[in-house]
Amino acid sequence: MSSDVIVVGGGVTGLTTGLTLAEAGNLVRVWSREAAESTTSAVAGALWWPYRVEPEELVGEWSLTSYQVYEELAAKPEETGVRLVGGVHADTSPAGLGAWAAELPGLRETATGLRAVLPLIDMPVHLRWLRERLAAVGTTVENRGITDFAEPASEAGVVVNCTGLGARELVPDAAVRPVRGQLVVVENPGIEEWYTAADPASSATTYFFPQPRGRLILGGTAEEDDWSLTPDPRTAEAIVGRCAEVRPEIAGARVIGHRVGLRPARTGGVRIEAKPLPGDGLLVHNYGHGGAGVTVAWGCAEAVAGLVGREGR
Repeated sequence: MSSDVIVVGGGVTGLTTGLTLAEAGNLVRVWSREAAESTTSAVAGALWWPYRVEPEELVGEWSLTSYQVYEELAAKPEETGVRLVGGVHADTSPAGLGAWAAELPGLRETATGLRAVLPLIDMPVHLRWLRERLAAVGTTVENRGITDFAEPASEAGVVVNCTGLGARELVPDAAVRPVRGQLVVVENPGIEEWYTAADPASSATTYFFPQPRGRLILGGTAEEDDWSLTPDPRTAEAIVGRCAEVRPEIAGARVIGHRVGLRPARTGGVRIEAKPLPGDGLLVHNYGHGGAGVTVAWGCAEAVAGLVGREGR
């Protein structure tokens, strides 16, 4: 089968990019080494917010583009997995944010921090919605990994690299590194708003996100260069303890499960760049989103579509 575009990577970045390119009129296929529910995206807490992501001068625009999409998708939360939920970023003020913050509706400073109503995403539902949208526009998602870009380049004129942490070996790009995040899922004791308290200088963070079906996601960690996917019991206990200091009822909540994901960070920030491939092909990179893959997904997808369009394909 010959395609205009092959997107490599089946997490939220790859699926969103594939959908954006397909809706722009390209014939698209998505190749993914693993099913979407097995990707880092599937275990994300998934609150929209530009967190641990660069470059600063571009992230704001990408994030706002995504916000506008999620705001529309929140009209059908059961279908899309997107809801608009209120909460507080503790110890945060507008002065510490970029110009993008002025464009967020309802953002206000309070005695406890920065209050906002933001998109909060149920990732398994959202990833399923993305796959269904892709299928509706004729895009196939294939269980297929690669060891170099020559393979997809032999079948499509444009290859888009959305491999996340895999880009470290595939590109190769030594600037890509993991930032380990561990979460605890508990039965929600009645908490309706999200809360975050994240110190960029610390590997320990505190947050909780209410999700549908009676779940509350507790976090977390940001452990750089840690490749372990095994939940650590002591870390889990510390996460519950920190969250319970904010909301004491969390201490007695029944633990449902544990999650670990490796955020695909990159020194220098997100890489969106077009490179030539042998035989007049085009390789477009879209990786290095760190802890903000969901936040910038649609904005980055539009940036990729712009590069593909400028090449006349």
